[in-house]
Amino acid sequence: MVKKVKNRNMKHGRKGNPHKKNYNHSRKNSRYKEMSKAKEKQKLGENYKFVKKMKNIQRNTENEEILRKRQQIEARNRKRQEEFVNNVQESDEDTEEEDNFYDKVLSMMNVSSKVSKAIETSSEEEDEREMSEEEKDEEDTGAPGAPGPSKRPKIEESPKKPSLEEENIQEEVDHGDSESEDDEKNLCDPFLKHLVHDMSPELYEAAKNGDNCEQKICSWPSLGRLLVSIPRSSKKSEEGRSKKKLLLLEDEEKFAEEGKIPERISAKDTNLQDLHIKSQLQENARNLCEKIHGERNFSNLQAEIFSILNNYQDLYMPRRTFENADEIRFSYCLHALNHALKSYTKISHHNTKIPKASGKSSKPEEVQKKCQDQGLVRPKILIILPFKNSAYHVINTLIALLAPELSGKVMNHKRFVEEFTGNELEFPRMNPKPADYEKIFAGNTDDNFRMGISVARKSLKLYAEFYSADFIIASPLGLRMIIGAAGDEKRDYDFLSSIEMLIIDQMDVILTQNWLHLLHIFDHLHLKLQTRKNTDFSRVRSWCLNGWSRFYRQTLLFSNHDLPEFVALLSKHCSNYRGSVRVANPIAAGSVQQVAQQVNQVFHRIEVKSLEVTHDTRFEYFTRTILPRLKASFMAHCLIYIPNYFDFVRIRNYFKKDFPNFVQVCEYTEDAKIARARDMFYHSGAHFMLYTERAHFYRRTRIRGIRHIVMYQPPSWPHFYPELLNLMQECYQNPRDGLEAHTSVTVLYTKYDALQMAAILGTDRTSEMLKSSKLTHTIMKEK
Repeated sequence: MVKKVKNRNMKHGRKGNPHKKNYNHSRKNSRYKEMSKAKEKQKLGENYKFVKKMKNIQRNTENEEILRKRQQIEARNRKRQEEFVNNVQESDEDTEEEDNFYDKVLSMMNVSSKVSKAIETSSEEEDEREMSEEEKDEEDTGAPGAPGPSKRPKIEESPKKPSLEEENIQEEVDHGDSESEDDEKNLCDPFLKHLVHDMSPELYEAAKNGDNCEQKICSWPSLGRLLVSIPRSSKKSEEGRSKKKLLLLEDEEKFAEEGKIPERISAKDTNLQDLHIKSQLQENARNLCEKIHGERNFSNLQAEIFSILNNYQDLYMPRRTFENADEIRFSYCLHALNHALKSYTKISHHNTKIPKASGKSSKPEEVQKKCQDQGLVRPKILIILPFKNSAYHVINTLIALLAPELSGKVMNHKRFVEEFTGNELEFPRMNPKPADYEKIFAGNTDDNFRMGISVARKSLKLYAEFYSADFIIASPLGLRMIIGAAGDEKRDYDFLSSIEMLIIDQMDVILTQNWLHLLHIFDHLHLKLQTRKNTDFSRVRSWCLNGWSRFYRQTLLFSNHDLPEFVALLSKHCSNYRGSVRVANPIAAGSVQQVAQQVNQVFHRIEVKSLEVTHDTRFEYFTRTILPRLKASFMAHCLIYIPNYFDFVRIRNYFKKDFPNFVQVCEYTEDAKIARARDMFYHSGAHFMLYTERAHFYRRTRIRGIRHIVMYQPPSWPHFYPELLNLMQECYQNPRDGLEAHTSVTVLYTKYDALQMAAILGTDRTSEMLKSSKLTHTIMKEK
């Protein structure tokens, strides 16, 4: 009998405990769960955390659906309450019934609040439960699928780093940066001052028409003379609007602030935090400054340029040189990257703020309105450059500012280096090219490129698709091939609809490529969308929906010298409501001082009535007045310098009819024909040579045997003038032509060529010549 009891007790455990079996079964289940979780880790590998994050995102969407349903229920209850209140107020009931009514309303409100609290607590408990599971998963160590407790040593560095997409997802969730706060708390930031509010109707009219503008001239040590123009709204209209607001008992609406005169930043006492530069850029910016000019602070030029850029005003700077090119590039790259990071932080902050605030707020549409932080499409910064070598330096500057340590922070960097380097020109050692020529054409000189760059908190993705990129860096030709022309089957320009910052560097070089490509790009900025698949209209800023994007675009133009085409670009295509700043320094001594040859220089002013008839009037004056004097035999070896290609074609066709004894060299002439033309011109085989400015820019050929020079129009590059005149020295002449004593220089100009003339002769002398009653002026170069 005892034996049977023993056997019966052994069924339940070694010591007869009836709960031992259940305990062993629960422990077996826990081991089974751990083994299944280990198998899941082994199956997913390094993507386990990423899958957990995606599950969290799915859970958040479910919570958002619950919150949305709760909001619908609460809205339905409020509607019923309002109807009930209206019915009660219309009826004439006793005070006791009214007290009962208010008690019912309060009870209903208490019930709804309890329901909302219950949903919030349930969602918070679910979040805590998921977070605890993630922490537990992170504490588990060892190889995937290996059993055992978490007593093994924790592996801090995984053999393979997470991908850039996983880091970006984590950065969108992590908002510990103190700079991602509400707009009301950061209104001192120029970024928010410029983009948050709409323009007032008066300011819109002033920016659109350009009539009422405040003009002021400033003088800074490095930039020099600044012409500041800021649109101003009329005071009468503002007073009328304020009186109307008071009469209608409405709240005063917040509008964008008008532009202010830029204040110069001190270079020595520069505090990058006070300039509202993102924290992740500050140390890298100091290191790059030290690399450029040997100090960790801004240079005087960088501080003055950034004073204007950070004020979100348009800037036109025509005094770019090879010496200050790195400082200028650093300034606009820092400003553009800072702008992109602030947009990224603001959008990420609102992505997490909207679900939370919409659940707590009784009016979710107001929360959605406060979180309007985007344009119609994502690309917001467009940088136009002439060559791949220029883009290579700009992209390297962006990398040095955001991710100087390339490991895992810059995607597609190897492809970028392979495509944007190499194919360099070989400069001759004998008879070397001018120094500026070697600097312009150093590196890869391909002019057909485009690249999209997306920005995260501390990473860059090169070669991003345009509609998922923050930066677009391209050449005019590269963009023109995508934009296309009217009537093309495949064309796209929607990515230009929300450009907030446009930067054009080396405009003087772009002018030699094809200026019409750049104008074509300006014509397709901020147009209506062809398709709306890339737009979230609930997050689009109201001024962008109004079609006012061009008034919020900041345009930065940099050139080596001043030309009418660049000034027209600023005045016609730039309408920033914050105003514009133009660097306009008078030229004391022009490039004529570099002429080494002693020769008479005759300048003929051509009177023109308007800009439209300039080309026809100049051609008529040249063919009737100047050309007949050049037919004489002692005027042989005459070089006719023509800056505009269309004028060159017109003169060439005229010469083919009446003056067959000529040769031509343009940018499209083959090398063999150029050599033949130079040989004929040197040995008196041709009386005239037609020579274009672009041919001289891209080749810098030394034309030998020049005795007379006729400049159909002043050169666009001031240093071309002394270069050509110095080719008239004896060392470049043919001693057998017998024309040693006959040399001359003739320049034709109009009042619209004042900028080119000032670069050659100086500002004061040019103004005197334009105001003089004489049409011909002679300048003699003394020994």
